[in-house]
Amino acid sequence: MKKNLFLRLALSAILLMHSVISILSGDVNDFGIKYLNTIGFAPIGLYLAWAIKLTHLISVPLLWIDQYIKPVAVCNIIIFILGIYFVHWQNGWFVVGGATNGMEFNFLLIFCFLNLMFPEISLKRNRHL
Repeated sequence: MKKNLFLRLALSAILLMHSVISILSGDVNDFGIKYLNTIGFAPIGLYLAWAIKLTHLISVPLLWIDQYIKPVAVCNIIIFILGIYFVHWQNGWFVVGGATNGMEFNFLLIFCFLNLMFPEISLKRNRHL
C-alpha cells in the first residue's frame, strides 16, 4: 500500500497548479527576468526560474506514483528554503492577513515534504523496560 496518499496528492496539486499556471501565463519568464535577474542572478535568472518550475512539474507524476520521493522532496525543500530567503523573508510570516507574500506557506510545504521523507519519525520515546 502506498503511504501518505492524501499528502502526496495535495502536494502534487499545489506543485501542478503553481507550475502550469505560471508557465501558461508567462509569469515564469517575468520572475526570471524581472525579479531573479535584478537581485543578482543575471544572466541566469530566466533559466533558474524555468528550472524551478520544471522541477515542480516533474515532481507531480513522481508524487502520484510514489517514486523517488526523497530526491523530489530534497529538490523542492531547497527551492522553498531559497524562496523564503530571497522572496518571502522580507515580507514576514503571513501570506495573507497580517501581511502579504510571507513565508508561512513555504514553511508548511517544507514540513510536508519532510513528512514524506521521514514518515516514521515520532516524538514518542520508546521505553523498553
